[in-house]
Amino acid sequence: MNEGAATLFNGARLTPTQRRIAHCLVERSVTAASLSAAEVAELAGVSQPSVTRFAMALGYSGYPALRRALRDLVGGTADDGAEDNAMQRAIKAEAEHLQRLREQLGTLDDVQRAADLLVASRPLPVLGLRAAAPLAGYFGYFAAKVHPDVRVWDTGGTSLLDRLDQAKVAGAGAMLALVLPRYPRESLDVVREAKGMGYAVVAITDSAVSPVAEHADVVLPAAVGTRLVFDLHTGPMAMAMVLLQAMCDADPEPVQRRLEEFEAAAARRQLFQG
Repeated sequence: MNEGAATLFNGARLTPTQRRIAHCLVERSVTAASLSAAEVAELAGVSQPSVTRFAMALGYSGYPALRRALRDLVGGTADDGAEDNAMQRAIKAEAEHLQRLREQLGTLDDVQRAADLLVASRPLPVLGLRAAAPLAGYFGYFAAKVHPDVRVWDTGGTSLLDRLDQAKVAGAGAMLALVLPRYPRESLDVVREAKGMGYAVVAITDSAVSPVAEHADVVLPAAVGTRLVFDLHTGPMAMAMVLLQAMCDADPEPVQRRLEEFEAAAARRQLFQG
């Protein structure tokens, strides 16, 4: 995500339709300044008047004024890759997402703050429903090697709130919420409930204007790819592993001890072939 483009929307109270427009512009921050209002409307799946109202809600006279502000922030235009096929363009867009994530990580304050919150939580709940479920499982698998009590919540239902209660009684002080488009309503409900119970919430999501952002203590945005039939989650997975590394760095001695214990147990049980 381009930090400069996102600053235009920070603090704005946006409707769900306006959040879709903001997400579209942030995700395409390199080329957004060259898009017409009609093109933005088509990409975001909204009407052209909605784009104009969005610009005016941010305090601009209309969309052209907002586009000038975007041009001033990000400048330039990107190579459209006209000679590439659709698959190549999708991967190229992912590479651009990772480049923006690299730039974003030039400042690690949010990542380190998130790591400190999660390392201290016993147990550590990890929420990821629907599209985010595989990412929750991936993070949880590795986090369990360095954290004594990781609880992955990747299925919904009424028992999810029971698990939230149980973790809180057991001592949980923070949770990691992985919330990706199309933003499951149940995930947002759990995050709101967790906040009401006193949890600190760290959210990995696709954009700083994601619906979960307003309920989280720390937001770690990483764009998803939208060029294929189904989204590519390369960026959020990279962010999750960066966060786990920061957790390891925040408390290195217990981490090293647990890793050594795991390796000894794996060798004794002959868990791996290589």
